[in-house]
Amino acid sequence: MEEHQGSLDQRAQQAAKIIQNPASYKVCMGCDSIVASRVTLCPNCHGYRFEDDRNHVVSQARELGSREQHSVIASDLD
Repeated sequence: MEEHQGSLDQRAQQAAKIIQNPASYKVCMGCDSIVASRVTLCPNCHGYRFEDDRNHVVSQARELGSREQHSVIASDLD
């Protein structure tokens, strides 16, 4: 249970960082991951379409920061 709470806390902290500076991020339209604005291919799904609207980034950060991770990311496959 502690690991679960630690993971949620970490996700909430990352979300807060994104919410403070949404212009530095964008949302992948393929998998809904939030990535740095400089990224051209999503590291998770290799998508290349992104939404960079600040309101959308903040909304997605709030959603992802309040729940457990559901997606498989590249580090899960190592």
